[in-house]
Amino acid sequence: MASYDLIVIGSGTAAQVAVGRVRAAGWSVAVIDHRPFGGTCALRGCDPKRMLVSGEEAIDAARRMARHGVDGTLAIDWPDLMAFKRTFTDPIPAKQAHRYAELGVDALHGVARFAGPDTIVVEGRTLRARHILIASGARPVPLGIPGEDLVSTSDAFLELQALPRRIVLIGGGYVAAEFSHLAARAGAEVTILQRAERLLPHFDPDLVGWLTPRFEALGIRVETGATVTRVERSGSGLLVHAERQGEPDLSVAADLVVHAAGRGPDLKALDLSAGEVAVQDGRLQLDAHLRSISNPRVYAAGDAAGVGPRLTPVSSHDAKVVAANLLDGPTHQPDYRGVPSVAFTLPPIAAVGLSEEAARRGGVALRVNAASTPDWFTARRLAEPVYGHKLLIDEDTDLILGAHLVGPNADEVINVFGLAIRHGLTAADLRSTMFAYPTGASDVGYMLT
Repeated sequence: MASYDLIVIGSGTAAQVAVGRVRAAGWSVAVIDHRPFGGTCALRGCDPKRMLVSGEEAIDAARRMARHGVDGTLAIDWPDLMAFKRTFTDPIPAKQAHRYAELGVDALHGVARFAGPDTIVVEGRTLRARHILIASGARPVPLGIPGEDLVSTSDAFLELQALPRRIVLIGGGYVAAEFSHLAARAGAEVTILQRAERLLPHFDPDLVGWLTPRFEALGIRVETGATVTRVERSGSGLLVHAERQGEPDLSVAADLVVHAAGRGPDLKALDLSAGEVAVQDGRLQLDAHLRSISNPRVYAAGDAAGVGPRLTPVSSHDAKVVAANLLDGPTHQPDYRGVPSVAFTLPPIAAVGLSEEAARRGGVALRVNAASTPDWFTARRLAEPVYGHKLLIDEDTDLILGAHLVGPNADEVINVFGLAIRHGLTAADLRSTMFAYPTGASDVGYMLT
């Protein structure tokens, strides 16, 4: 039986960071993944999505600048755009396997499961470890509806070789918003069926309201308060049925239906009970150090841990915390202050820190700087009709409690506010900073005035 200091289940961001750190300390390590090495972000998430968004950015820029000195018509060639994406994603598994080999890490393909508190079985092999890190990522939460087997996933959407004419997205969060913009600009008829009463519920409702006309301008049909009840075949396509309280039920025809209604920790195949790893409501029970409360050999990081926001920088941060705890003893805790989040619609919408509702619940003397500002230079030079901000400031301390942005450069400028929140910079600190001008960041001072 092979023995290791650490076995890592998963090969994404969290796994890569943890492996590098413990190997540098001389630990023996095995990595196991039943999918190609590289993880969700690099292969099936953030990075390939942004590669595709690059295509729609060009289309959107040309349309906005029509009649402003730009002439001609552009269109997305979907197969070519997918080929562009693959120039990034295709080499990753081999590169990752090569990196593991260079580090002296045993990299195994197969489904891992616990066979004891310190024992993992994969493809008929039994491995033992002093410690185990669960970094298996996330998977779509079950919809629990008839016809669920007819519903595709976001992973599959990012591999489409041809774009279907009619697409229905179940859910109204990040994935639905981003995919709807991309697909609509590529020529598809898109419908979003969102159970909640508004799109993008994790973002500020005022800013979502300012962004909503961009969905409308793209011809995206948005149905909120719509709970999908079943999906069925209809001729050569699909029919999606949804209920709305107090209103007529909906039936929407589609060629492709995509699950965009949320993901949860991917733990099902691990047989955690055999590993004496406590789970409640589908989530690992962890202590403040990201360690299993029932099996101190086991740690978790990233989406599998399900503690911090489900974002790639959080996975990396969790992995650093876990590695430090493995090497130094369990004394380190994660710190999720100032983690920005972005939905890569066009234009993007971003947030960091507290929502206005949460800030008001905190009982502080709150100053809110909010405005829709499409007349500012940043928006005008790009002919972008959507631009706005909402900043939440503690009147007593001048600390920034939350920042919410929508419009050009929101995905970059939000990092300035993330830095301020994480490191205790005040609104006065940011106002006194000299940013390069004219850039998106140079608007920060005006937002805080």
